[in-house]
Amino acid sequence: MDAGEIAAIVNLINLYPIAVDTQSWHLFDVVFTSEVHADFGGPAKWDDLASLKQAFDMIHAPFAATQHATRGHHVAIDGDRATCLSYVHGRFIREVPQGGNMFESSGWYDDELIRTGSGWRIGRRICRMLWWGGNPAVLQTSPDVPVEHVLDSLSAEAKAGRISHLQTVRRLAGER
Repeated sequence: MDAGEIAAIVNLINLYPIAVDTQSWHLFDVVFTSEVHADFGGPAKWDDLASLKQAFDMIHAPFAATQHATRGHHVAIDGDRATCLSYVHGRFIREVPQGGNMFESSGWYDDELIRTGSGWRIGRRICRMLWWGGNPAVLQTSPDVPVEHVLDSLSAEAKAGRISHLQTVRRLAGER
């Protein structure tokens, strides 16, 4: 695999938290395809970039601050397609009447990417939460997108065959 291509994908994955934490939704045009399928669990699903940007603007506007950090990226490239599994830790700050002003969670992104004429873009993102702490009321910023605190084990999702990146890695390694 080309180290430059891997670096480009990791850099793209790392642009997402910058876009979210600065609420610079125009950067999503560089991160995602226009037909992106984004599944953040429960009802938090979008099938196009325009609705994703609109929803994220509405959901994130009430926060005083957010901080997302991605790490542990593993990239698999297969021609003009790639996958990346990365870990995410998010912190959300917002004043609410009771219970404290912070919610945080950790989990992972399972991304499928497409090489375009403008570079790599995420065409499909699955985000799952492994752990959370703090005040869940902080996260409930939109009545249209109910927050569900479902915890998903990466090993259980892998055993169920729901990790695209792992399927790609196995296929490229010649495993069944």
